[in-house]
Amino acid sequence: MQVFDTPLSEVKLVRPDVHGDDRGWFAEIFSTRTFAEHGLPTRFVQDNQSYSRHGVLRGLHFQLGNEQGKLVRAASGHIWDVAVDLRPGSPQFGQWAGFHLTGEVIEYLWIPEGFGHGFVVLSESASVMYKVTNLYDSKMERAVRWDDPTLGIEWPIDGFEPQLSARDVAAPLLKDAELPIAYKEPVTRS
Repeated sequence: MQVFDTPLSEVKLVRPDVHGDDRGWFAEIFSTRTFAEHGLPTRFVQDNQSYSRHGVLRGLHFQLGNEQGKLVRAASGHIWDVAVDLRPGSPQFGQWAGFHLTGEVIEYLWIPEGFGHGFVVLSESASVMYKVTNLYDSKMERAVRWDDPTLGIEWPIDGFEPQLSARDVAAPLLKDAELPIAYKEPVTRS
């Protein structure tokens, strides 16, 4: 398994080794030992899956008080996935990074607690799977507007108008949003 750094220091791209032959392929997609060796979480409490049609944009979502880290994968189709650091006091507060994820490549995006998450479907449809570190709580669910000019996310939506839920249309701008946990300096081990 390979773990790659991204422009956001705590967001990681995880690419399992794929072993294939003329019969097909095999990949170990999760192992507590391997994840721990790479400094990734080893405890996930819920698996989620969504299916969306072309042009659907979901996000930017997060939870308060019961923050969720997410390990995200496109099981089928093609999405452009975005992580935004929403932790007050973080040196990367308000910064975002976007990633093309497809069902043709086995790779995951690790998005830590305190980050907003969203994606737009670029293929005809897409199925997105993600493991989370805390249970979903509808009362703690929050969002920031996907098109907040302060964030300046460069969504690849030329040629179509994204389809949004009523909740995402009504999401506040970053300056008006309730934000997740404050940033804590990472502990370094010697």
